[in-house]
Amino acid sequence: MYASRRVHAPAYFFAAGFVAEVIATMAGFGSSTLLMPVATLLFTFPTALLLVGVFHVAGSGSRVVFFRHGLVRRVLLGFGIPSLALTLLGALLVRSTPEPTLKGLLGLFLMAYAAISLKQSLRLRPTLGAMAAGGAVSGFLAGLIGTGGALRGAFLSAFRMPRDEYLANAAAIAFAVDLTRLPVYFGQGFSRSVPWTYYPLLVGIAWLGAFVGRRLVARIAQEPFRRVVFALLLLTGLVFTIRWIQGAA
Repeated sequence: MYASRRVHAPAYFFAAGFVAEVIATMAGFGSSTLLMPVATLLFTFPTALLLVGVFHVAGSGSRVVFFRHGLVRRVLLGFGIPSLALTLLGALLVRSTPEPTLKGLLGLFLMAYAAISLKQSLRLRPTLGAMAAGGAVSGFLAGLIGTGGALRGAFLSAFRMPRDEYLANAAAIAFAVDLTRLPVYFGQGFSRSVPWTYYPLLVGIAWLGAFVGRRLVARIAQEPFRRVVFALLLLTGLVFTIRWIQGAA
């Protein structure tokens, strides 16, 4: 369905990856939410999913290492198992979904998530039902449009866990989700036009960004910082949605 396109990854794409990982480590949600909009401007949507997925799995793995003392088994199982099952379903639907639709869904998701986050803070009891629902929805979006980390973070933060527990469990679930969806992307041929040298570079940038973000997390006021990030996501989502509507008109 997707035409082959020569892949160009200029320096500013990798720079955007570094910045995205720093911000994601500090704000506590997936770097893919920040990097996917940039990647879709440079690559086909499936290629963007693959590259951002490789980048994200490296960043998630690094955050698991940095915050591993905060892992909670109940959260990992209750949230993680439904997330992995729906991630697989979403990833399998990418090839059969038109690229403009995927970009439009990405735009709508960014707008909705940012608007809700700017307006109020979600509060939920950490029941198994709430965990399963959050895991299922965020996993499906991660597989289909590569941005489930933002919604995963919203659910986990609503459980009011201590910072280190929140960061550790969000990273561990994200890592497992990425390990679930990446083989599907590779198996469907999304990597055919990607030079192999991109992969180690993306991994190195992700680890460096996570390290810098971990050093900065205690030095910056979180609430003003997160509001700026959400405002940028809202604007980005608006642009994607308008383009989708114009293309469908």
